[in-house]
Amino acid sequence: MAWFYLLVAGLFECVWAVGLKYTEGFSKPMPSVITVMAMVASVWLLALAMKDIPIGTAYAVWTGIGAVGVAVVGMLLFDESRELLRLISLMLIITGIVGLKLVSGSGTP
Repeated sequence: MAWFYLLVAGLFECVWAVGLKYTEGFSKPMPSVITVMAMVASVWLLALAMKDIPIGTAYAVWTGIGAVGVAVVGMLLFDESRELLRLISLMLIITGIVGLKLVSGSGTP
């Protein structure tokens, strides 16, 4: 379950990071509420995952999921760059996430 919690925590990180764009400096109530709720859910699930996954692995995977997810959303919703080097860089992050999963298992530190 720890890896599932970590995956969902990473997805909520994507939600709140993208949500920040829509809050307009927390001046819009509904996007602000959704963003804060996603922040809380993300950190709570990360904390649950860290019960069984080493902290360095959990944090790196969490931020990696967020970085890749937000970059992809940026390309889809905000017409951000889709340059080959950017896509290769995102694939390197994904490779790192998979590598951490393979060498970490789910045992406690």
